[in-house]
Amino acid sequence: MILSTFLEAIATILQLLVNVYSWVIIITALVSLVQANPYNPIVQFLYRITEPLYAKIRKIIPTIFGGIDFAPLFVLIVLQFISLFFIKVIRIYANSL
Repeated sequence: MILSTFLEAIATILQLLVNVYSWVIIITALVSLVQANPYNPIVQFLYRITEPLYAKIRKIIPTIFGGIDFAPLFVLIVLQFISLFFIKVIRIYANSL
């Protein structure tokens, strides 16, 4: 029972983190479209927490097609996979205990 509750808590926290980071990516993509002031502290924060992951993806696969960077889309797809597969597996395992 304790392990089940612990795993359910882990799954809930992971789901929250995936949702928050997904929204951060969406907001960052929108900010880049309107070309916000790059010296704004909020814009700098958004870029600081998303660009390292984008850089890692760009090393693995090319993400710029037709002048558009699809790295945010790739990250969102991976986050959705994590949400729909790994977090769901944790929840199923927790419920089976």
